[in-house]
Amino acid sequence: MSTDFKIGKFTIGANHKPFIIAEMSGNHNGNIERALKLVKAAADAGAHALKLQTYTADTITINHTGGLFDITDKNSLWYGKNLYELYQTAHTPWEWHKQIFDYAKELGMTAFSSPFDETAVDFLETLDVPAYKIASFESNHFPLLKKVAQTGKPILISSGTSNIDELQESVSYLKECGAKTIIIFKCTSTYPATPENTNVRTIPELQNIFDDCTIGLSDHTMGIGASIAAVALGARVIEKHFTIARSEGGVDSAFSLEPAELKSLVVETERAFLSLGEIQLNSQKSEQASRQFKRSIYVIQDMVKGEEFTAENLGVIRPGDGMAPKHFEAILGKKCAVAIAKGTPLNEDSILH
Repeated sequence: MSTDFKIGKFTIGANHKPFIIAEMSGNHNGNIERALKLVKAAADAGAHALKLQTYTADTITINHTGGLFDITDKNSLWYGKNLYELYQTAHTPWEWHKQIFDYAKELGMTAFSSPFDETAVDFLETLDVPAYKIASFESNHFPLLKKVAQTGKPILISSGTSNIDELQESVSYLKECGAKTIIIFKCTSTYPATPENTNVRTIPELQNIFDDCTIGLSDHTMGIGASIAAVALGARVIEKHFTIARSEGGVDSAFSLEPAELKSLVVETERAFLSLGEIQLNSQKSEQASRQFKRSIYVIQDMVKGEEFTAENLGVIRPGDGMAPKHFEAILGKKCAVAIAKGTPLNEDSILH
């Protein structure tokens, strides 16, 4: 089982409330003022961390068309672009990073990024980021994995597009290269993902396989239901894309949370975590006062001494200070030892034996 650790000022572990990461991605739409507005919205919603993506089009691909360089899936949010055009549109200028990170910290969040090549790691090290995220499509980028592992900082890695043997290979390599703290995200790399293909039941199995790692969810579904379910199944880190308003557009806006939804994510995942509690088979101390409102056996008609108990003069009613209802049938036909007024809880001393 993984041990507790920190990212910035926040402690992460099985017995700590979920760590919520607000992923800005390219939803700044190329405008630094909008980017800072997003930072403020994330902080106001209660997110614990702000995450960027650190790349340029040239550090990911080449400006080329044809074959897989072109996005030809008509269902894709980015249909009609080539990869270079997409990344050129979506990237966050490196000269913005410090201002964004500083503002996030000023507002009480921690801030870090997903580097997409070794030069991005070198750059982010100059900003003293507290952790690194490896995106799903970079999980087989071993030169990047080595570079990040050698920083000695916590590493978050997404499982999207990977088979389990590939994920195990990547995690093993991170450890070989010096990584000590690893968070593995269950992730479905479709945009958006659906509840049906999110498969959060995988989370306990990932915990069994990677027992020294923390498990989280990188959630591309609409809404917050999948994230809440993930927390119930053991996830302690949740990553969600967010935006100011989906109607304003943006490369990832279609599957991003708006500020009110992000706030609900923070509140409801914490409630889900708190509700897990511990195994409880008996009533709790906090319920003792409520036990008086369970049903019990009461005399519901005035009775004289020696009168027989019947279904007409006895009732199983609230409150609960009479004899337990399980004795009702056994009492019928017996006689009362004393006169009993209507509204009196029945007890053993009132029954002739």
